[in-house]
Amino acid sequence: MGLLGELLLLPAAPLRGTAWVLRQVVAEAERQYYDPAAVQRELSRLNQLLEAGEIDEEEFDRREDELLDRLEKGPRQT
Repeated sequence: MGLLGELLLLPAAPLRGTAWVLRQVVAEAERQYYDPAAVQRELSRLNQLLEAGEIDEEEFDRREDELLDRLEKGPRQT
């Protein structure tokens, strides 16, 4: 794209910058959400809740399945 094209797209620069920032934020959030260490910490905490009697077996199983699904799926590839 030449100089003229760049000049014509200049008013859209803030929007392109905002879109880039949003993509970076989403990528980092997904990386943290699917991080195996984070999932392991959550599984450990879930086990503590079960042992302390704060949740029942059914709730434990449901939440454990969700965490294991996260671990299995991992972040989506772009």
